[in-house]
Amino acid sequence: MNHHPQSPASPPADASPRADAPHASPSASADTGHREHMQAVQAQVRAAVRAAKTKRGLVMVHTGDGKGKTTAAFGMLARMLAHKRKCAVIQFIKSRKDAVARLLESPQLHWHHAGGGFTWDTQNRDNDIALCRAGWQLALNYFADPEISFIHLDELNVVLDLGYLSKDEVLAALRAKRPGLHVVCTGRNAPPELIELADLVTEMREIKHPFNAGIQAQPGIEF
Repeated sequence: MNHHPQSPASPPADASPRADAPHASPSASADTGHREHMQAVQAQVRAAVRAAKTKRGLVMVHTGDGKGKTTAAFGMLARMLAHKRKCAVIQFIKSRKDAVARLLESPQLHWHHAGGGFTWDTQNRDNDIALCRAGWQLALNYFADPEISFIHLDELNVVLDLGYLSKDEVLAALRAKRPGLHVVCTGRNAPPELIELADLVTEMREIKHPFNAGIQAQPGIEF
């Protein structure tokens, strides 16, 4: 009897992959990975929120050589007014109110300018200092007013850098401010002592600026 080696058993007809069998698509895998990552981020954020126990007025500093320091503070101001909070703005150095003052004009808002213009134009240090002293007195009055929730001290950083106001006096007032009062100080060259005291510090860094390309300052962008 002839014996022939048995050939391997043929695979069952359904052993090959079915065209309609479900497969994890790249997009589904990416979506799963994204969801898992966001769930981890969510857990971290919620833990941080639970850990934050105190609420108090802040000292904030916007500094740096880039554009947007005052503009960012105006955004905070608009939010505070939207929450029906009374606010004050004191613009040191600058000689006239910003256009934003006209837009936000309200019984809830007190706006002052305490300067004669760019210091390279005024060229009068004594007069510049006198105007800054008057502006600082306004600030102290608002510090003492329990109805004021937010004060923007525009270009205060520049004033301190130029020595137009006593750094120690300003820092002492900020340390002693009412617990519920928010104060934002804007301008380049914020002194290290102010940065150390502040609760929030943002540095605007110039990467590109249109003025350097010969483009003039424009309404709504620069003023």
